[in-house]
Parts: sequence; structure tokens; C-alpha cells
Amino acid sequence: MDNKEGFTRKLARFIVNTDADMIPQWAFDHARTAFMDWIAVTLGGTDDPLVNKLITYADMMGGNLQATIIGRHRKTDVSHAALINGSASHVLDYDDTLVSFLGHPSVTLFPALLALSELHGSSGHAFLSAYLIGLQAGGTIGACAGLDHYMAGWHATSTLGHLASAAACSRLMSLDEQQTIHALGIAGTQSSGLKRVFGTMCKPFHAGRSSQAGLIAALLAREGFTSAEDILEGPQGFFHVLKGAVNDDVVSLLGLGWDVQNLSQKYHASCHATHSPMEAAMELASRHAIAPERISRIIVHSSQMALDAAGKERPRTGMEGKFSISYCVANALLMGETGTKAFTDEKVNASEIQEFMKKIAVEFDPEMKALESRVEIETLQGETYSGFSDILQNIPSFDIKQERVRSKFMDLCEPGLGMAATLSLEDAIGHLVEIKDMKQITQML
Repeated sequence: MDNKEGFTRKLARFIVNTDADMIPQWAFDHARTAFMDWIAVTLGGTDDPLVNKLITYADMMGGNLQATIIGRHRKTDVSHAALINGSASHVLDYDDTLVSFLGHPSVTLFPALLALSELHGSSGHAFLSAYLIGLQAGGTIGACAGLDHYMAGWHATSTLGHLASAAACSRLMSLDEQQTIHALGIAGTQSSGLKRVFGTMCKPFHAGRSSQAGLIAALLAREGFTSAEDILEGPQGFFHVLKGAVNDDVVSLLGLGWDVQNLSQKYHASCHATHSPMEAAMELASRHAIAPERISRIIVHSSQMALDAAGKERPRTGMEGKFSISYCVANALLMGETGTKAFTDEKVNASEIQEFMKKIAVEFDPEMKALESRVEIETLQGETYSGFSDILQNIPSFDIKQERVRSKFMDLCEPGLGMAATLSLEDAIGHLVEIKDMKQITQML
């Protein structure tokens, strides 16, 4: 990278100048699947008490009725639509993740883009193009921020999400390079979100707030609102304060590839740090026909990153259960149901589950990296079985991913929309690139 050209400007140039017609078709296919997954988890979360509280807040603030609150038969202004839909889509903790993003990207991008698209009548092609470009911008910043950023206590979904949303909204609104630089600066100075709040309503609020903040940043930048022009790399800027540094090798790849193919959709409705332990434990139990009543002890070996995110030892609520490796492993082995129905206060406090959790020890293992996990199961007969899983590396082929996301989509959407409407929505998403006006989608929601 030319030392005279800062990373923030280079990133803005990528956002503004990328030719959407040069983005490969397979990237749009992955983006459509990501959108289907996002719609599913948003509809699944729309009745959560958190959403009711945010709607009450939006009603108190007032505003123009510009954008749809998904699943609620009503509208609010674009800003609050992004906040509410973004929070709803993360409340189940069932949404996608991306390694380079250090967290959950789609919940920070789609809410603002859908609200803007409904307001301005954007096409499906423009909508997905902005998503892909925003995702790539966020992933590039995340790759530079690195694990030091996450391990310092920052919730990267929120911190990176502010910037990714600003990038995507700037693209959808056709801001010029200078406006986009300012949008990134406006979003970057607001970037925040602490992992300390995991297990509370604030974690999903982070997703909605980052999407909303990026949207506001782009709207302000369009009106000439200014900010620092080196928000990422500058002294006392994003990397200096929140950890990380410009990585020239990473930045040089901008425009040469699309991270969307590395998105990992969830098939368990809990923190991603619980997935490898569940997968390893379930695979061992299945392969060796180990019934729960035969188990005397389970040792889960996890990284510090996983323990920080999902190390709650004594969860008492469904929300806390999503961030408890021991509960998730116990529930997976005893009940076999790891979707949304597994994370209720009643299920977490069930005596059978609580008793089984006493057999599970979750330990730090320096050999485990990121979300890797090694699980050992000891039986009453003196046998010991060991298995390993890394869900971030076990991303299925696109065909398998599509089928799994479709199954999840039907499971989460049909109860609220009905079968006929769900199938119609699925068909519309399948032809999203050809849709001339995204209002066609929001009217179905």
C-alpha cells in the first residue's frame, strides 16, 4: 500500500469504485442465502420482549413511517427500523458469523440496507451489491484488528459493525469518495460494545445499534457532515485505541476476493463458541453409542476466547444458557434439541439438566485456538473417548449450506407467516437479483 494513501481512503475508494457487474455470480448466490438466513432469524426473534421494548422506545420518539418492522405489520422511521430489526435478528444468537469479521456480520448490514432500500426503492441487485461490499470492508478491518481487539473485551460485531454498516449504506446511497471517508469517520468514532454484557439484552442491542449508527453516519455524510479522514489508521484512531494495525497484505487483497463464501451459518441457537463442544460431544456419543446415563464425566477443552464468550458456569435464564458451554453440551446430549426451543428459562433450570451439568468440566487449553474444542467423555465402565471439532473450519459445501438454511428458514418463518407466504417469500429471495424494487420483499414481511 502506498504510505501516502491511508487505509481509510483506500477502503473508501474500494466501496465507491467497485463495479457491481464484476462481482461474480457465485458471490450473489451466497449473499442471497445469507439474506434468507437473516430473514429467518429476524422473524424468529420478532416476538422477543427486547423487541417490544425497542418498539415502545421508537413510538415514544415518533418519526416518519418509512420502513417495515419485520413481522409486526407496522412501520417506523428508517433509523429505528434498523435498530429494531437488527436487534431482533441477533436476539436468538442464531445468525451467521465470519472469522475475519470476528463476529456476526449480517445482523449489522441487512437491517440498515433493507430500511434504506424500502425508503428509496432500491433494486435487489443494488441491495446485494452493497451487502457484499460492506461485508468485505468489515472483514478487511477485522482482519487488521485481529484477535487482540476481541480479546481486549470489545464485541467486534458492534465495533466492526458500525463501520461495515456505514460502508454498505454509503455504497447503496452512491456517496462519493470524500463523503464515504466521512461516513466511516462518523461511524468509527461511535464504535463501541463490551463483551461484559453477553447474556443480557445489550448483546443483540449491539447488532441493531451498529446497523443504525452506520446508516445515520451515511445519511449525515451525504449532507456534508465531516469527520477525521484517517479514522482507522490515524493517531488515537480505531486501531490505536481499540487494538490492531493496518496489515498491508490484507489491504492489498481488497477487490480480489469475496469473504461471503466463508460465512458460517448457525444450526444451533446459541453462541458460536458453544458449537464446537456440542458437535464434538454429539459426534462421540453417536459414534460410540454412549447413552447419557453411561457418562460419568465430560471434560471440555476450550480456548480462552471461547471461555470469555461462553463460559457461564451456572446459567439461570434461557439467554444465559446460550453463553454456557456446559449447559449447551448437557442439553445436546440429553435432549438433542439445539434450536430455539432449547433456550428457555424452563429448559435451562430443568433438574435433569442441572444434575447432568455437574458432570461437565470446562477447562482452558492453550492448544485450542479460536473456537476449537476437544471433548473427552468418560463412562461408568471406565472407558474414555476423545473427539475434536472446529466449526469455523467445517463450513459445508454451498449446496449443503443452501439446504440447511432453507430448512432453518421454513422452521422459523412458517409459524409467523404461514406456509403459503413462507414459500412465496422463499421464491422471491431466490430471484432477489432480478427484483426492481425491494419494497416487493418488505411487503411480504
